[in-house]
Amino acid sequence: MKTSISETGAKDAIRAKALSLGFDAAGFAPPAIGQAGTRLLEFLGEGRQGTMSWMETRGEQRADPKTLWPEVRSILVVGHNYGPDHDPMDDLAFPNRGMISVYARGRDYHDVLKKRLKQMARWLVETHGGEVKVFVDTAPVMEKPLAAAAGLGWQGKHTNLVSTELGSWLFLGAIFSTLTIEPDQLHDDRCGTCRACLDICPTDAFPAPYQLDARRCISYLTIEHKGHIAREFRKAMGNRIYGCDDCLAVCPWNKFAETAREAAYHARLELKTPQLADLAGLTDTAFREVFAGSPIKRTGRDRFVRNVLIAIGNSEDTRYAAQAEALLEDQSPLVRAMAVWALSQILSAEKFAHLRKDYMANETDDAVREEWQAG
Repeated sequence: MKTSISETGAKDAIRAKALSLGFDAAGFAPPAIGQAGTRLLEFLGEGRQGTMSWMETRGEQRADPKTLWPEVRSILVVGHNYGPDHDPMDDLAFPNRGMISVYARGRDYHDVLKKRLKQMARWLVETHGGEVKVFVDTAPVMEKPLAAAAGLGWQGKHTNLVSTELGSWLFLGAIFSTLTIEPDQLHDDRCGTCRACLDICPTDAFPAPYQLDARRCISYLTIEHKGHIAREFRKAMGNRIYGCDDCLAVCPWNKFAETAREAAYHARLELKTPQLADLAGLTDTAFREVFAGSPIKRTGRDRFVRNVLIAIGNSEDTRYAAQAEALLEDQSPLVRAMAVWALSQILSAEKFAHLRKDYMANETDDAVREEWQAG
């Protein structure tokens, strides 16, 4: 069995198999990400990862695929389209509904993609030999630079992958192999002078083109950040309760994007634009039931309701006052603090001062007390 594959026919056969399994793009990369590794270490050195300590813990492995698995000789990178059936920016116009990132409205992509990748990996070993390892966003692998190295597209100014054929909506997976497979040709950067993704960001999370400060990113704040969300970002969050798609959605290359063929990625009805009133009252048990099989489940009920309360505050709708007040006695300080902030935004100063008198004296958490004082 060969250990080196350079023939066009063999590569085409592997690519064709990937497409036959439902992937929308497939390419071959060397086990290296070049300057992307250096930029990652600079990113970490500046602390732009925020509280995502897991990025720093295995930073060296992220920067160089060979440190993760020294035997790797080539990497098959696949893309799976999760394009929405409408422009998600339209959902920002409904302040009483929660905006959930497109990628999280259907089934958990980790499960869908990994199952299919394992099928592909088995076929690759059975047909061409070698050893393989499969990765889907759960290991220290930088999928976007690898996808760029495999010619699937380029990393745009928003740092996400852009494809001339599929736009911005692509899940990525990788199969590391001990086979030596000739890499595909790099795709040229076609961002040009466009700044749409940089200028749309509500929180100015891009210090410069091709650079991201996660600490200012709404996706990071609503999904990864475990603590209280700083006041400077709350108004900018609007009704975004899980993630943010703005920089992806405005990319001009999405004129070539199509709705996902994979039914598992289609939005569940209850997750398209759910009513904030339905989400604010979720208990931990109810949260787990509603978001079973969804990536949202990993965030946990407390952080999720924290986000919902910020959206409630931004709605400026007094009809939420009773729900927010009920959460002033929640077990989670995260929830209580944002209930205070939400009430400070939707109640009159007189009514808020009355609540402060009733609740602040019995509050034991310093962060919650600070919200009362600031309100």
